Amino acid sequence: MLQRYHKAGDLLAENVDAVVDAVVRAVPPAWPLDATVAVNPFVGQSGQRFVEAAAILEHAGNVPLTMPADWYEDLYASGKITEQDLKEAWAATPAQERPARFEEVVAGFEQMREQADKIPSVADLAAARSDQDWPGIISDRIGVWAAGYFDTGQALWRAGGVTEAYANWREHALHDLTPEIAGLSGFAERVSRSPLHAVESIRQSVAVLGLKEFEMHAYFHSLLTELGGWSQLARQRQWVAERDGSYDDTPVALLAVRLFFEASLFESLMSELSGAWQTARKRFGAPVRPSKRHLIANIWQSARERSVQRSLSTKIDRAAQETGTERPDLQAAFCIDVRSEPFRRALESVASNIETIGFAGFFGLGTSHTGFASDISEHRLPVLLSPALGSRSGPSAENSKSLAARYAARAKRAFGRFKLAAVSSFAFVEAMGPVYAAKLLGDSFAMSHRKGDEPEPMLHPAISLEKRVSLAKAVLSGMSLTRNFAPIVLIAGHGAIVTNNPHASALQCGACGGHAGDVNARLLAQLLNDGAVRHGLRVEGIDIPADTVFVAALHDTTADKVQIFAQDQTVDIKPMRLAELKSILERAGHKARTARALKLPGASSGESLVSRGKEWSEIRPEWGLAGCNAFIAARRDRTRHADLEGEAFLHDYDWQQDSGFKVLETILTAPVVVASWISLQYYGSSVAPEIFGGGNKLLHNVTGGIGVLEGNGGVLRTGLPWQSVHNGETFVHEPLRLSVCVEAPKEAVSDILERNPSVRDLFENNWLYLLIVENEGGIAWRYRGDLEWERFSPASEAAAGASE
Repeated sequence: MLQRYHKAGDLLAENVDAVVDAVVRAVPPAWPLDATVAVNPFVGQSGQRFVEAAAILEHAGNVPLTMPADWYEDLYASGKITEQDLKEAWAATPAQERPARFEEVVAGFEQMREQADKIPSVADLAAARSDQDWPGIISDRIGVWAAGYFDTGQALWRAGGVTEAYANWREHALHDLTPEIAGLSGFAERVSRSPLHAVESIRQSVAVLGLKEFEMHAYFHSLLTELGGWSQLARQRQWVAERDGSYDDTPVALLAVRLFFEASLFESLMSELSGAWQTARKRFGAPVRPSKRHLIANIWQSARERSVQRSLSTKIDRAAQETGTERPDLQAAFCIDVRSEPFRRALESVASNIETIGFAGFFGLGTSHTGFASDISEHRLPVLLSPALGSRSGPSAENSKSLAARYAARAKRAFGRFKLAAVSSFAFVEAMGPVYAAKLLGDSFAMSHRKGDEPEPMLHPAISLEKRVSLAKAVLSGMSLTRNFAPIVLIAGHGAIVTNNPHASALQCGACGGHAGDVNARLLAQLLNDGAVRHGLRVEGIDIPADTVFVAALHDTTADKVQIFAQDQTVDIKPMRLAELKSILERAGHKARTARALKLPGASSGESLVSRGKEWSEIRPEWGLAGCNAFIAARRDRTRHADLEGEAFLHDYDWQQDSGFKVLETILTAPVVVASWISLQYYGSSVAPEIFGGGNKLLHNVTGGIGVLEGNGGVLRTGLPWQSVHNGETFVHEPLRLSVCVEAPKEAVSDILERNPSVRDLFENNWLYLLIVENEGGIAWRYRGDLEWERFSPASEAAAGASE
């Protein structure tokens, strides 16, 4: 083995490393359970056209990028896709990405039903020639090691060893007898002779397997795809390290481990596998081009999306109103999250003269936050960004209250470990089981109580007045809230109060890094109630009236209840006004709950949702962001009277207040990108649930505090669980690419795209749609690509190609 490696080493070393680097970047990152955030599972393919990515993902691991043919056939039969939609989609598709004749699309269902065979790995070939499930064995052995290596504290007995991933696996594999028992003789001895570093091990395995450079990319991608969430978790470590200016090679190590198993199997069974492996290598190395069924499926998907956009345009058309100048009684700023849209609509309907505002839920304050009596820093901002601020809740660690809380937490952890320890757990159950009857009944009947509120957060370390004023101005400008302030301005972050839910953080605020938005809301209210900051804002041209009070709140999206933080020291609100505010919010919540209950399985009424998040057996406490399909950056009057059914991200934006279009550029490069990650995660979990979905909640086992397995081993499951996108009978999330609607001059949007190539790629390559809303109201223009636009018309004139 080593001799073959040295013969090919000089030739391969130059190229293998480059291929490895490209392949690991094709894998999406996945965040651990304590701060799960939505991730675009196709982020590694965003530089390719959508239809090209469909061919690449199928070639690498039989990953579908569109729904089955029956899905589109049913939509066509029901009239949700019309022949005109298909004609528009076909006409708008570049000639090289569509069948030559339109009739081939209409008659293309049988071609779409054709399935490509998975290209076999060495493990697949070995399994076909023996009675051993080698892919399953390898997945299990890597999973056992990875669960211990990535563990964040769940295990009572943590795996030891070195911190570098590949070296840690070598230590583990030297003592793992399972491969040899299964028939891979001499495995431990091979491990002992293997290179000490991941990149050297990969080069050696490449030489053993006889791989040529053009065969490696698809083959490596296939192996990492098979590892599922383990490769995605490894990629997340690398992604975060690079974002923060360092480097991590964990995904390279994981590829080295998987390749080592392949090379070991090939050496052991070379005489039996050589011919079949040579055939598989040729298939891996074959040029990847979209087939006709890829082209046809892409047009059907585009046709459905055009149909939905036409419906959206009609709603925006009807919604166009002139903005009033009367001072509102209440302004309420919510996150752009689609779950805020129904609540905002309900709030505006229960009392007159109320304005609601949509803004990114971290409210422009990207902070690394330390909770009360904690040393853990939580990044309360989008994962695409690094925190520029620090904050903490309550007094310093040396304070007596903080120390008492820390001692209590340590005692609780010690008692928890005692309950679960190998010996004491048996005696504990025998002696203390009856004592837990009351708790068991309370949890079963949803009588558990939520954790108490943390003390008021504060920026720590403190920042200068000049920076505080600059922050406040940026946030208010980003909200298009620079004049006509109401007496009460509610700043409402959002979170989801649930129990016994490993994916709880996925229901929190994505803009807050998988945490609730209460900390950011309270910090912003504190900032905007500061007299010195208001004086500085006045100098900058933003005059906040003396009687205006900013009040922080938390919108619980599971119960549709709003908690007001009136106890914060900077809030000075009269009891009568506070009572009136609470009454208005409760009425709005009742209205929103009643509407939501119609869509949730098992919900008897709107009021039944109040306790739904506390029920420990509830697999669908809420639908999260299922159904999201649009992002609208426009004045609220465009959508105020439209029922968007909780399917649109709503970001308030008035381009006439945006000098130089700086706010618009921020919206397109930050909130839109975050929304695209959310939308495409739901898309991926629907079209490819076996690869990018979280599996069945009923079979989940939490491992390492980082993720879930289906059963007791195998690959880590990432993405959304099946119950988050499907109600048991049909999909509640229809997989659609996000339609981004912006009310601004299209020339300004083009300039921003030209300056931001990574954002432009999302639109150029058909991962997102970009539409322009004009002053007259309604969608007027559609982005064609190459900085060109075409007229958008609900009357389906786009196929005629009126362009500019």
